[in-house]
Amino acid sequence: MMHGILRYPHLFAPIQLGNTLFRNRIFSAPTGLYDLTPQGAPTDDYIAYFERKAKGGAASVNIGECYVDEVGIPKDGYQVLKLSDTVTSHNGLAKLADGVTRFGAVATIELQKPGMLSAPDEKGDGIYGPSDGIFYGHQCRAMSEAEILTCIEAFANAALYAKQCGFGMVTVHAGHGWLLHQFFSKATNKRTDRWGGGLENRTRFALAVIDTIHKKCGAGFPVEVRMSGSEAYEGGYDTDEGIAIAKQLDGHADLIHVSVGNIFIPSVMYTTHPSIFQEEGSNVKYAAEIKKHVKTPVATIGGLCDPALLEEIIASGKADVVELARGLICDPDLPNKAREGRDKEIFRCMRCFNCVMKDYSMGHLVCAINPESGREWETTAVLPPVEKKTVLVAGGGIAGMEAALTASAYGHKVILCEKSDRLGGILLCEEKVPFKKRVSEYIAHQEYMLSKSTVEVRLNTEVTPEYAELLAPDVVVAAVGSAPVEPPIPGIGLPNVRTAEQALATPENVGGSVVILGGGMTGAELGVYLHSFGRHVEIVEMRSAEQTDLQETHTMALEEAGLAIRYDTRAAEITAKGVLCVSPDGALFLEADTVVNALGRKPLRDAVVALSPCAQGFYQIGDCRSPRKICDATGEGWTAGRHIGRY
Repeated sequence: MMHGILRYPHLFAPIQLGNTLFRNRIFSAPTGLYDLTPQGAPTDDYIAYFERKAKGGAASVNIGECYVDEVGIPKDGYQVLKLSDTVTSHNGLAKLADGVTRFGAVATIELQKPGMLSAPDEKGDGIYGPSDGIFYGHQCRAMSEAEILTCIEAFANAALYAKQCGFGMVTVHAGHGWLLHQFFSKATNKRTDRWGGGLENRTRFALAVIDTIHKKCGAGFPVEVRMSGSEAYEGGYDTDEGIAIAKQLDGHADLIHVSVGNIFIPSVMYTTHPSIFQEEGSNVKYAAEIKKHVKTPVATIGGLCDPALLEEIIASGKADVVELARGLICDPDLPNKAREGRDKEIFRCMRCFNCVMKDYSMGHLVCAINPESGREWETTAVLPPVEKKTVLVAGGGIAGMEAALTASAYGHKVILCEKSDRLGGILLCEEKVPFKKRVSEYIAHQEYMLSKSTVEVRLNTEVTPEYAELLAPDVVVAAVGSAPVEPPIPGIGLPNVRTAEQALATPENVGGSVVILGGGMTGAELGVYLHSFGRHVEIVEMRSAEQTDLQETHTMALEEAGLAIRYDTRAAEITAKGVLCVSPDGALFLEADTVVNALGRKPLRDAVVALSPCAQGFYQIGDCRSPRKICDATGEGWTAGRHIGRY
């Protein structure tokens, strides 16, 4: 086989599933969105999000979380795409499928039923599954034979409807705790009839769904089945059982998509969705084991985004297909960039879960580092012509770099000044932290893109009003950042006190016992990091647990490290020997060689005020507005750069 000039020949080798040829081995995994009409039809934003992945080169673009009928759908406001035969539904789905297909990808749709995970309806009839009993906190009833047969038909009818709308493949969701998974698992399937008991009976439902879809849609219509290679919790099935389930699916499914876990078991939520604290490719082992035992092509998934790793997975035979969810949210152009040898231009997912949090709060999957992701429809808008400007960007952190790049891309003359000798701002302090390596890679990505642009970068250059007057720019973009908060705690200026940034950058200067003041994300990550060096760590937080910005991933990482946050506890005084605290139980003295101030940052607003009158156009972005997260800084920089000279 001739590999030609491709750097990743195995990754970009086409693969045939059923009668369909897929252009490469990179599939866009199912990602659900809440941005739907009240009738459950796709909006223009929804369509643009998936269409963008097809433009970026993925071979399959999967529309997630589509329920096959109206029975047992959650009644708690959880929006899902409706596969109902109405003009609104059909036209929207057909437009969605066309938008994906015309860019060369196969439009795929994920079919599922929640079963025991349904929210109860008014009569309490919505919750059914394999067995009677209390599951996931709900009283559930066992499905009757007639209901199972009806459900099989519902899956097949939904697949046929999707095919009629233009979709070229369906994914049957039989993993992660959904209905078909509930029949697989002995933990939830207690039946003694032909749908329960032995493995052949427990997989009968899923096999009937697959076979009936093939019967209705044609034998050559590809059916992907998503399964958990292991439930990965005590009481659930293990990898050996996962292999046995896959062997039952072998020859029925056209692609066995191997994930892991049950997302409704909190302890394995972040096994299914690997976080920053796990190695990239941590779930590939499940697909690799299953592939040894089946002839059907196998897909793997789980926090993947590095093209070299994706190539190794395919080339070594661990899997036939790699599925990316967050990796393609972060950079939908990853396939095209990898194929063209533009690896340095790829945005690599930090696994920060910003996209998921934004989906819950906004209905959009907005990436922290790629400002166009989640704003796909906005990028298609026709903007007024640009009036070319001279733009001075003050500050080379995340917001400033993005503003400079975007403004330059639209033809402005841009000068980017950074008062230190490096670009990257406050995030440079994290470059030694192993689980934050993607942050350093993001900074390197932005530096590389700046080197390719027309932006003039001036390091060791602080923008003062006098300097700005000398340059006489048309527009000043203030991205001057923030400084650590200095709380009025007696002893805060003692030699044994460090800022969080100092402790992250130079952990070797932190003593053997540490008290961290502040139990937000920064304090938690710092605690885990210092613990890895053998430091004894105490974390003090004056707020309650409910008031902090901690994600569950951080809570789990703290638990794994054996660390706990002392909530509702305030530092009253710092001494050379530790911290005197006021806790719910009264006065408490925590001994420490080093005390770390992780109580947050304050915007440098005086600098902003000073620069405001220095040009007719003025923008304030990033931490100098209000210290927040990478997503905010990136989005504000992109928005400013995009609109300079237009209004």
